[in-house]
Amino acid sequence: MTLKNKVAIVGADETDEIGIVPDMTPIMMHAQAARNALRDAGIDKSEVDGVFTAGVGGMASTQLCEYLGIVPKYTDSTMTGGSSFVIHVEHAAAAIAAGLCSVALITHGETGFSARNRRGPRGGGFMFDATLPAAQFEAPFGVGGAPSAYSMAAMRHMHEYGTTSEQLAEVAVATRKWAQLNPRAFMRDDLTIDDVLASRYVSYPFHIFDCCLVTDAGGAVVVVGADRAREMKKKPVWVLGSGEASTHQSLLGMDDVTRTPARYSGKAAFEMAGVAHADIDVVEVYDSFTYTAMVTLEELGFCAKGEGGPFVSNQRTAPGGVFPMNTNGGGLSYTHPGMYGMFILIEAVRQLRGECGARQVAGAKLALVNATGGMLSATGTLILGAD
Repeated sequence: MTLKNKVAIVGADETDEIGIVPDMTPIMMHAQAARNALRDAGIDKSEVDGVFTAGVGGMASTQLCEYLGIVPKYTDSTMTGGSSFVIHVEHAAAAIAAGLCSVALITHGETGFSARNRRGPRGGGFMFDATLPAAQFEAPFGVGGAPSAYSMAAMRHMHEYGTTSEQLAEVAVATRKWAQLNPRAFMRDDLTIDDVLASRYVSYPFHIFDCCLVTDAGGAVVVVGADRAREMKKKPVWVLGSGEASTHQSLLGMDDVTRTPARYSGKAAFEMAGVAHADIDVVEVYDSFTYTAMVTLEELGFCAKGEGGPFVSNQRTAPGGVFPMNTNGGGLSYTHPGMYGMFILIEAVRQLRGECGARQVAGAKLALVNATGGMLSATGTLILGAD
C-alpha cells in the first residue's frame, strides 16, 4: 500500500498575527489558525472528523476538540517536537486512506515569546524528567536546552568535515534575504556574513544569528481525500511521498552526532514519491539553527555527507540562487514559536499554489518539507506536488 496521491492539503493558514502577540494563549492560537485554514479550504468546521495536534504543556487533541466544539472520529496527539505536524500529515493520510476520517485538521499554536516573558527565566535550563538518561548523564555536565546540544553536534561536524562558521552564516544571510521578501517576517533588516560572525555567541559555535527566533504564532492545515480534493476552490497540493523516523531522544543515544533521522524519513519519502532530488523545485527544512538546515540537506541526500558547508556557500539557497530554500524567511528570520514544522508546511503549500508574491519560486511544482524535532531526534519528510 502507498499513500501517494491518496490525499491533498486543501487549506493552510497562520493566525491573524504572528511575532509578539501577548493577548493570546496557545489554545487561542490553535483555534484561530484552525478557523483561518478551514476558511482557506472552504470547509465548515462541522465537517471536520479528524483532529491532529501537539503542543508543549500537554496540549492534547481532546483539549483542542473541547475548545473547538468538535467530536472527532479520529484523533492523534503524536508529539515529536518540531517535526510533529509534518508527521501528522502522514498519519492523517493513513487515517483517510483507511476510511477512519474524511476531513483532517492539523493545528499548532504556541506563545514562545510571551510565555517566556510571563514566567520569567526558568533558572534550570531544559526541563528534564529527573529519572531519564538526559537528566542523569547530560544535564549535570552543562547540556541543557537546544542551543547547547545542537552546538555540540555542530562542533563535531566542524571537526570531522572542516565546516566553518562562515558556511553556517551563509544560511542565516540567505534566509534573511527571503524574509525581506515576506511582509510577515519578524526580522527583515539587512544581514551580512560579517554581521553574523560579529554577533554575540549563544553557545559556541553559534552566534545569535545562527539561532532561531522565539515568537508567538499558530498555524493549521486541512487534509482531505483525493475525490474531495478535486472539488475544492483552490488548487490541491498532493502528498506524493512521506516518511518519519526517530533514532534517539538525548545526545547519549546518538551513534553519530553528525547524523539525523532525515536519512531514513527522506529515503522513504523519495521512494514513495518516485522522484529524484533534481526534480525538487523548492525545499523547506527546519532551521532551528543554521547547522540544522545544513546537516539536513546532507542527510536528505542533496549533497554528500560532510559537504553541506560548501553546498550552501555563495548564497546558493538565497533568492536568485539555484537551490531555493526556506523561502518564507525560516525559523531564523520569519517566525519560530518553539515548534516550527507547521510553518514550513504552510509555506510549501503556498509556493505550490503560486501564492507567495515577491518570494514566489517560478514554476514550482514539487516541494520537499523536512521538519526536525527534539535533539535532532525525530524527523518527518513530505514530498508535495501540484497539478
